[in-house]
Amino acid sequence: MKTVSLGASRPSTVNFRMPTRDNLVPIRVDVEVDGQRYRDAFTWNPRDPDSEIISFAKRTAKDLKLPANFVPQMLQSIQGQLAEFRSYEGQEMQIKEKIVPLKIDLRVNNTVIRDQFLWDIGNLDSDPEEFARTLCDDLNITDPEVGPAIAVSIREQLYEIASQSVSVMREKQMSKKGRRAPEFSSNSKAVNNAVDLFKYFGSKGSVIRKRKEWYLYEPVVDVVASEEDGKEEVNNSSRPKKRAEEEKVASLQSL
Repeated sequence: MKTVSLGASRPSTVNFRMPTRDNLVPIRVDVEVDGQRYRDAFTWNPRDPDSEIISFAKRTAKDLKLPANFVPQMLQSIQGQLAEFRSYEGQEMQIKEKIVPLKIDLRVNNTVIRDQFLWDIGNLDSDPEEFARTLCDDLNITDPEVGPAIAVSIREQLYEIASQSVSVMREKQMSKKGRRAPEFSSNSKAVNNAVDLFKYFGSKGSVIRKRKEWYLYEPVVDVVASEEDGKEEVNNSSRPKKRAEEEKVASLQSL
């Protein structure tokens, strides 16, 4: 059972960014060339120059002994995802004390982990990487690739929520100017399932699920046997490209 602590009051709107301490973009690459497949997931600093992407792709192909024709496709995938993220920058998004349910359903190597928990998207000091490390320690998960995979999955869900918030704010601004705004409906389960914190939990400083509902939030970890795939696959799953510096984090803890 996990608790998400709330910080002090925050501004209702901020310029678009990841609703976490470090503004890192979740990147997922899945490239297949001539029957050989490369998959990876990591985070990237959007402020890094594009030359870093080229160096990263070339270095990765060399380290994993991938054919040179993997490099252009890796570049295209990473640059496309960064361009989408940067297209939101400078636009306003709404930040308020609201919690959303996040879900994890991953297989990394021989480890399968399923979990769900509540996350305060208004807490800009939250740290998915620290949360993932703590969760793996609590569950005695020793595979070093599982923690980064969890962090990337969390960031992907938070990124979707943040980008949807930009669309909502844009719609409100257009409405204020007297123009008819395009209809907007979110397909994000995380957005649609969001609950207002104080409506349900009053003025308490943290969110704690009722004891009778703990079973809904119990993580499940399985170890499965290796499976042979018909094609050669290089899976560098969830190897983090950027790591945040170690700092004291009080936003997440386990009960």
